[in-house]
Amino acid sequence: MIILIKVIWESINQAMSSLLANKLRSFLSLIGITIGIFCIISIKSAVDSLQKNVMDGLSELGSGTVYVEKFPWNEDRQANYFKYLKRPDPDLNDYEVIKRKAKLADKVSFAVFSGGKTIKYKSNSLEDAFIKGSSYDFQAIQNLEFVKGRHFTLSEHKAGSNKVILGHTCAEELFQNLDPIGKEIKLAGQNYTVIGVLKEEGDNSFNFMNFDNVIWVSLTNARRFLNIKDGKGVGESLVVKANPGIDNEELKAELTGILRAHRGLKPKESDNFSLMELSSLNTVLESVFGTLNLVGIVIGIFALIVGMFSVANIMFVSVKERTNIIGIKKAIGAQKGIILLEFLVEAVVLCLIGGLVGLVFSYGMIIFISKVIEFEMIMTMNNAISGIVISIIVGIISGIIPAYLAARMDPVVAIRN
Repeated sequence: MIILIKVIWESINQAMSSLLANKLRSFLSLIGITIGIFCIISIKSAVDSLQKNVMDGLSELGSGTVYVEKFPWNEDRQANYFKYLKRPDPDLNDYEVIKRKAKLADKVSFAVFSGGKTIKYKSNSLEDAFIKGSSYDFQAIQNLEFVKGRHFTLSEHKAGSNKVILGHTCAEELFQNLDPIGKEIKLAGQNYTVIGVLKEEGDNSFNFMNFDNVIWVSLTNARRFLNIKDGKGVGESLVVKANPGIDNEELKAELTGILRAHRGLKPKESDNFSLMELSSLNTVLESVFGTLNLVGIVIGIFALIVGMFSVANIMFVSVKERTNIIGIKKAIGAQKGIILLEFLVEAVVLCLIGGLVGLVFSYGMIIFISKVIEFEMIMTMNNAISGIVISIIVGIISGIIPAYLAARMDPVVAIRN
């Protein structure tokens, strides 16, 4: 064991000596490894960051739910746009019939969205506010957190009370440093009492709904100033959450029967609605992220191949320069395995240095991009470990032939040379 440690330590010292003695040659040889690791880890980190931002945006849609949609999520909307354009939008009638007939549904939520409203608090005003009116169950399905205040009560929802919940940005712009809870704002010509403020979501470009800018009222209240019945000028969202222990496929089968009967579809007619869940998006996104990762790996592999040949070249030169020393070591009893290990460790050390430099550049680029644009990039520990492991593998592959040739040398011939 002590001999093994000494061999490894000596190999590391020889690798460092070789690097320092031939700086230009070492730089040109290791630049391929550095670029390869930089490409692989940078693209992998970028894809992981993109995936995290997208999934964070999806998380606010709620898990274990089925969405009744006009357009499917897992198809190219442009390719079949006119086919799906003829479909009716999910509406209040769909919500009411599902709420009444669905036995497998735990919660059913309907929400409408509209812009172009102005809200005021004393002399402060916020124009073109984003209004959301939702059914009572919306708050049980959607993953929204409060920093202050509370949800609507059932009685407030049924009565359509003039109560409002504000997104973080809306509350900040209207009230600055004041506590909004209990204050009255002006909306649609009426006074509304603020009962809650949502937690800040931050700058995530992939949030499907920016709740930082929302003015949230009950659906009953929204019907007073939004044209919900005809759906003109508003967007709709109809979401169904299954009972505990009920599979989404069972729920979708029940919803299909309810909606087909409600919309008067004949047996041979196709569905004029889409029942979607997050897994549908996950399948599409995983294939996209997988493709992006593959592109990064392919680019990195080409750079690593160049680096691999460069490191192999250094090792062949190192074997040539130390032929006499190899002969002496073998003459005094050094085994083939020790000589083989010595040169393999040296090759691995060289590649590790190139890989670590590539990781440092990748991390620097990630920090730079995160500061320049509003996109949070991360380098995970798994990515960093992957870079190190790849560097070790490249070192073993590039050093195995020179190390094998050194281990097979005849000591007499080696000493003569």
